[in-house]
Amino acid sequence: MKRVLDFIWPAIGLIAVVVSLWLLHKEFKGEAVGPEVWEYLKAIPASRYVLAVLSTLVAYAALAWYDRIALIHLGVKHISWIFISLCSFTTYAIAHNIGATVFSGAMVRYRAYSTKGLSAAQVAVLVAVCSLTFALGTILVGGLISVLEPEQLSRFRGMLPSNLRFLTDATMARIIGAVMLAGVAIYVIGSVFGFKPLVVRGFKLEYPKPEIAVRQLIASPLELLGAAGIIYFALPEVGNPGFFVVLGVFVASFSAALWSNAPGGLGVFEWFFITAVPSLPKTQVLAALLVFRFFYLIVPLIFSIFVVILFERSRLDEVLHHDHPEDAPARKPDQKTEA
Repeated sequence: MKRVLDFIWPAIGLIAVVVSLWLLHKEFKGEAVGPEVWEYLKAIPASRYVLAVLSTLVAYAALAWYDRIALIHLGVKHISWIFISLCSFTTYAIAHNIGATVFSGAMVRYRAYSTKGLSAAQVAVLVAVCSLTFALGTILVGGLISVLEPEQLSRFRGMLPSNLRFLTDATMARIIGAVMLAGVAIYVIGSVFGFKPLVVRGFKLEYPKPEIAVRQLIASPLELLGAAGIIYFALPEVGNPGFFVVLGVFVASFSAALWSNAPGGLGVFEWFFITAVPSLPKTQVLAALLVFRFFYLIVPLIFSIFVVILFERSRLDEVLHHDHPEDAPARKPDQKTEA
């Protein structure tokens, strides 16, 4: 059964890519996409590109904080910030591009953190805490948007089946938002009062200490703000719907892309975002999304490949030049070991 699932999930991701690319083709059919997008990319001011780069750095710094938070939860304090940052950067750069973020990220993390003495069980908890941190931030931001600006959900009305379109109603949106915020509140209360651990199929996840929960509720929204900022600064200033709108559409589109299991959310992310922002020219939105892909996905992937090569090379050197106990010269009985 497990081998069947190993094939099913990648197949679902590929189907999502094909369907989304077909929908995008329908959206842009008859338009000179290439030349128009290229012209707009050249028209974006250098200052806006700089702000997009800074937003990328904020997003990846927050992602590194995910790992740091999880390690604090595990009581692991001997790993340096530099190692954590490089591990987190490589993990997310590869996982975001490959898809199946939890599984691909787990493999990269285990390879890195096992060299620092972490067991497979500890890495599993670390991955779970990082995933939970992202989920908490998404729920918190989504809940706030639904409560404060419920009309934003109407942007996705046309993407839902007719029997589910009631979910985009303003009143229903506020109810959904309130439920999401209540879930976050329960998590915080469980952390403060030490509720019993959550057990799912034998896997136990304990409520973290309050200071860990607070860090989670800061780190994840910070990552979302940084990632959405890349698109916001790449969009035209004239007709720009505003950061709060871009943030709401980004959270929904990025979540849909992750759930689709599509490699890099290719096609899924673009279709959701372009459909949800009809007030702007499609080519300009597509150009902004290409900027996002370049800064948030492609450039980090290129750097992560070099990080992996250097890491594996250093590990190989350690194996080849490691002095085995039997190779060490025998110490005379009267020889003292210096402290």
